[in-house]
Amino acid sequence: MYIHIDEPTQTISKNAVKVWRISNTIGHTIVLIIIAILLLCTEKFDWYNWVGITLYVIGGLFIISAVFSIFIEPVYLQKTWRYQVDKDFVQLKFGRWEQQHILIPMEKVEYVRTEQGPLMRRYGLYELEIGTTASNHKIPAIPADTAKTLKAEIATYAKIKDSNPEEGEVEA
Repeated sequence: MYIHIDEPTQTISKNAVKVWRISNTIGHTIVLIIIAILLLCTEKFDWYNWVGITLYVIGGLFIISAVFSIFIEPVYLQKTWRYQVDKDFVQLKFGRWEQQHILIPMEKVEYVRTEQGPLMRRYGLYELEIGTTASNHKIPAIPADTAKTLKAEIATYAKIKDSNPEEGEVEA
């Protein structure tokens, strides 16, 4: 028996690009500062020459990594992320080269939770986490109203009871 399942069409917010760029910039800046401090220490404390050379190589590679993860990756992720929720499945599809298409049957869903950090809050976004017995899956960067609606919709389809509404989590 073959079941036809349409491709997911819902996209994540375009503000995801801004959030991911800011987050990646903060992380890469911290690491580059640490590398710079270590380079200063190699000069001041006269460490072995190979330590300085290694730090310059690591710093150079890290700058290349930063350019990719700040300018290219966020746009790519936002353009490739798709999701869809219906009474039978939660579908997640993302990636271009290594594309993943995940189907989560509603009867396997044990909890659904929304999360929001300070950057996500600034842009009015949530991350929706769907948990099953074996794993959990996340839909990143969903606008607040959509996230709340999806959470309630998934909870209804999966027949989940709201155990702690203040925490943002709904459990079976």
